[in-house]
Amino acid sequence: MFAVTKLVAVAAATAMSATALHAQSEPDRTGWPDSFTVGTGSQGGTYFGYGSGWAGIVSEVLGVTGGAEVTGGPMQNMALVHTGELPFGMTTMGPAAESIAGNNPIAPGFAMTNACAMFPMYQTPFSITALASSGITSIADIPEGARIGFGPAGSTSDTYFPRMMEELGVNFERRNGGWSDLGGQLQDGLLDVIAFAAGVPVPAVSQLEVQTDINIIEFTEEEQAKITASFPVAQFEIAANTYTTLEAPARSVSMWNFAIANCDLPESFVYGVVDAVMSDNERMVNTHRAARSTLPEFWDRNTVMKWHPGAARWFTENAGAEIAPEMIHGDG
Repeated sequence: MFAVTKLVAVAAATAMSATALHAQSEPDRTGWPDSFTVGTGSQGGTYFGYGSGWAGIVSEVLGVTGGAEVTGGPMQNMALVHTGELPFGMTTMGPAAESIAGNNPIAPGFAMTNACAMFPMYQTPFSITALASSGITSIADIPEGARIGFGPAGSTSDTYFPRMMEELGVNFERRNGGWSDLGGQLQDGLLDVIAFAAGVPVPAVSQLEVQTDINIIEFTEEEQAKITASFPVAQFEIAANTYTTLEAPARSVSMWNFAIANCDLPESFVYGVVDAVMSDNERMVNTHRAARSTLPEFWDRNTVMKWHPGAARWFTENAGAEIAPEMIHGDG
């Protein structure tokens, strides 16, 4: 049921990092795997680039071979990590909550409670892109029956953006696919709009604006207020320097993303993973700009998942986190 696509990126390492932080003492490696895989999303999306980045950092620091794997995104990652088919993955708060409640479309009625929170990643803005030649400059301009690409089936975008568009009175034909594929379809005139939910800059959008003229469509204040009142999202602005197309910040909404771990992984291993990622933000940002929000102080953005004990210990010791026992796997 939970089959995944092939491993597409591997970052290997043979030595421990020489940084003082990790050279202080050798951790207890009892039960550690020989290698690991991070479930990400589609190629051309932020999850794949970001996940490949932190997999490489963890490999380098911990000396454990690791890599990123293309998946269907947050919903599938929750399923794969819960079952242990993948040790690590990435998800957003909405799909995480639905999966824990047994509302994951991959396995309806199956509560996915063995996927634990590991560390905060970044906010996922919801944004809309159309070709400039389409004349679509606002949500109100989207024509009746427009062909809208919502990303991979089961992704955060596919889970929430169609509902948001319906809430705003947009009538559309729903299309799914990887972000790179959808970008190509938009450019070829096979789609009218792409509705992205991904960390910015979205690689597919950056590629599009190099090749053609596009419009990045923001929400009006009224649309933004309506969406934040109806969905688990917050107000957000896409900075003007995110894309060359933007001349001013674009009004949007966003949802937080977290890295997740199978709850049965050794505590010392997950502690080491979190330490590798969270101890050097500049190194993370060099792998993907979305990591500017991968900061310890955002630990409290998780209000949905139980924490892996190794992650909870890291944030308690290093970020002053006060995590209730009932929010730590195995404690409550």
